[in-house]
Amino acid sequence: MKRFLFLASMLVVCGQVSAGGGIVSLVRKLGTFIDSMTVRGVDRTYIEAPKEPWQVILRGNVNQTDMKMKSTIDAEGMFWGVKGDVRWEPRIKTTPSTYVGFWAGYRGYGLGYSWNVGGDKGSILTLGATGGSYGVNLRIHRFKTDEPEVFIAGNFLDDEVGDFNYSERIENFPLWKPIRTRTLILDGYYLFNGKRFSYAAAYDQSVIQRRSAGSLMAGAMYYHSHTQYANDEDADFILMMGDIGRIKQWQASVGVGYAYNWVPAKGLLVSAFAMPMLTFYNRLKVWQYGSNYRDMAIDEELHEEDELSFLDYKIWPMGETSQNSRMTLTFDGRLSLTYQWSRFFINAYGQFNNFRYSQGRYSGYLNDWFVNASIGVRL
Repeated sequence: MKRFLFLASMLVVCGQVSAGGGIVSLVRKLGTFIDSMTVRGVDRTYIEAPKEPWQVILRGNVNQTDMKMKSTIDAEGMFWGVKGDVRWEPRIKTTPSTYVGFWAGYRGYGLGYSWNVGGDKGSILTLGATGGSYGVNLRIHRFKTDEPEVFIAGNFLDDEVGDFNYSERIENFPLWKPIRTRTLILDGYYLFNGKRFSYAAAYDQSVIQRRSAGSLMAGAMYYHSHTQYANDEDADFILMMGDIGRIKQWQASVGVGYAYNWVPAKGLLVSAFAMPMLTFYNRLKVWQYGSNYRDMAIDEELHEEDELSFLDYKIWPMGETSQNSRMTLTFDGRLSLTYQWSRFFINAYGQFNNFRYSQGRYSGYLNDWFVNASIGVRL
């Protein structure tokens, strides 16, 4: 109901501006409306709205993504010296990557962009909107890697004993073209104690938490990822992934958690937030690919092994499969430390997310964590 009234009020404001108008008038009316929303219903002995409405932040980011994909293929007859199934589990664990960027906003409504300066290549786009009792955040992350770590397990021929033995090993698997992944996380929350507790005070510093307080929170999260390695040169990797060369995943989750803002001294704020979530929508779509390398592995007469190099690999689409996976549990956790004086503030903010999926003989997970360190000023 509050969200409906908020949108209705926005429409009224926009209608008044259209009639009497101009962009300058729109900006003023919108700013006044946001200012009033920021302090509406809050206990000002706990939450203070600074007179300076703008926040300009220089931000550094350390980020790491740990993605593991699991497949089981019947490798007997495909490869010499193999008997039965082989487990193939590539793990894409990016090195801790460093980003620098900015964030700018008005009373908690703003956007930021960060670009990579160290580690695996990528970029991060963030959008945020935080009010007294609600908040919405969007984070888009792109990254790539060309040397995943692979766990291999199966029955392999032991030349010393002349028989098959089960063995496991981990090795790096260089790719001629990289695996590319894009993730999108959109989360929103509602505070049940927005009168005394502020999420914005800890995560975008648009308001100030003056006294310690906590709040029960209800939240929802939407997650989407797209992983693609359907390259001719990587036909051997695609074969070991059960002919899968492209993966898309969609998840929707809801949960209830708790957050607490601790103010041990003036200007200092420590905030923690934890929310287990139930993923009720978990859809996976995969694309299968055939290749001349696959044909060679299945029928050795088609190609002599030394006649087909990676430069001659060719892949082609074989179809696609979609499936809704079972409900699962995920987790959203955050921690923030802020110190402020006058119009300036510094902040360190960390977040961890876990996502899982499963489809037949194919499954996996993605862990994503980052730490932001920032310095900002209110204007």
